[in-house]
Amino acid sequence: MSSKPSWSPSSWTSKPVAQDVEYPDRKGLSKVLSKLETLPPLVTPSEIERLRYQLSLVQRNEAFLLHAGDCAESFDACTNENISAKIGLILSFSLILIWGARLPIVRIGRIAGQYAKPRSSKTEQVGDREVLSFRGDNVNGLDIDDRTPDPERLLRAYFHSATTLNHVRGLLTSGFASLHQPRDWSLSHVRSPSLRNEFESIVEDLTDALDFSRTIGQDAGASFELGGAKSTVGEVDFYTSHEGLMLDYEQALTRECPVPKSVSSVPNEKAYYNTSAHFLWIGDRTRQLDGGHVEYFRGIKNPIGIKVGPSMQSDELVRLLDIVNSEKVPGRVTLITRYGAGKVEKYLPEHIKAVKLSLHPVVWICDPMHGNTLTSNTGLKTRHFRTIINELTSCIRIHSECDSRLGGVSLEFTGELNDEGFSVTECLGGSMELSEEQLGLRYQSFCDPRLNFEQSLDVAFLISKHYKDERRGKQKGMEKDVLFTELSGKPSS
Repeated sequence: MSSKPSWSPSSWTSKPVAQDVEYPDRKGLSKVLSKLETLPPLVTPSEIERLRYQLSLVQRNEAFLLHAGDCAESFDACTNENISAKIGLILSFSLILIWGARLPIVRIGRIAGQYAKPRSSKTEQVGDREVLSFRGDNVNGLDIDDRTPDPERLLRAYFHSATTLNHVRGLLTSGFASLHQPRDWSLSHVRSPSLRNEFESIVEDLTDALDFSRTIGQDAGASFELGGAKSTVGEVDFYTSHEGLMLDYEQALTRECPVPKSVSSVPNEKAYYNTSAHFLWIGDRTRQLDGGHVEYFRGIKNPIGIKVGPSMQSDELVRLLDIVNSEKVPGRVTLITRYGAGKVEKYLPEHIKAVKLSLHPVVWICDPMHGNTLTSNTGLKTRHFRTIINELTSCIRIHSECDSRLGGVSLEFTGELNDEGFSVTECLGGSMELSEEQLGLRYQSFCDPRLNFEQSLDVAFLISKHYKDERRGKQKGMEKDVLFTELSGKPSS
């Protein structure tokens, strides 16, 4: 057997790089990258290894993965209100899942670094002008007069990521995630009475259980502010992620660090960790087997994701797994499928079969967003809630039929609210029955359309109810579930 080719954080530069950014100011880029190489890591090897272990639990069906957040972050959205709303929605979603599935939830946010976006074309037509495409706040500006790639934006991305992560850590270590106060998680803004009633029912049941635990002394003690000890109901693990698109930036934040002794059998072992995030993924446009992104990803020790779409051949998928996880390490690779509701039946079964035959350990999660984008009659980019849940529920069923199991979900959603407490209006349908005429009311995304707060909780209740029924032995199939039929617009069978 031939040995693996040598690797370094810069070996990707010898490969072709898809979605590369051309900087006119090469000297300025070098200066920024040199500065980034000296700045502190944003995350630690111990946190990264903890996530890898938790993903191995997902792989063994002992936990469920929630990967969620914005399509792309913006520097302007780095505010207390926006960050708190995002974290609050993720916590609310995971609370509903825990209640139904009775499984630990591994929470990975698309946050604190998701500033770049791949584009299908280098340029776009805006009015009578052809300009460079907007590639995200860490590359250029949304304003058509600010489209020249600016390396200083990479430095701004680092500091906005650090600020965001610092605020997230502060929230999660000071009681924001406490199950004793879930009504603080934006519940007052839920407009749908039925959704509010269902959520409050879960909260009331949980409150009763927690009151019982306090009564018998399982959760006694002072609050966090009064010096009380941290507890399992007072804080949660939360991890950051972004698409590893800008390889210059990723290389600058890749550090050779000691591997934590608890996960190493080799004395004084060192490895390369990407310290910009706990989890990074390879996009559908950058997964070329001989490309720079695959070359970079194969050498870092972080757990990684791979987007899998209709253009992925089964043998190509296995070869990709051979490259990025040659030692078949559990928890190392998460496959994020994104076919589209009309194509999942054709492609997912073959991909599951190929991976099972290869004996590669993977986590399977469904991204029901990216394959279901359309343009409304008013010209706005949108998605219909119906097709989103159709792909999601098809994934659950197909995995079951193939003796596999869906381990999680990857969603683009937001808890953003305006001053009056109204959610964004970017995706059609859901329990609020958002129509095309209502899309323009509060369409905020500068990238892809996101589920709003109410629509996100619709998905959470749907998944939670499925796993609750499964856990209780009610094998009637999701197609006959009242919640599914109402939200999908399908007649019950």
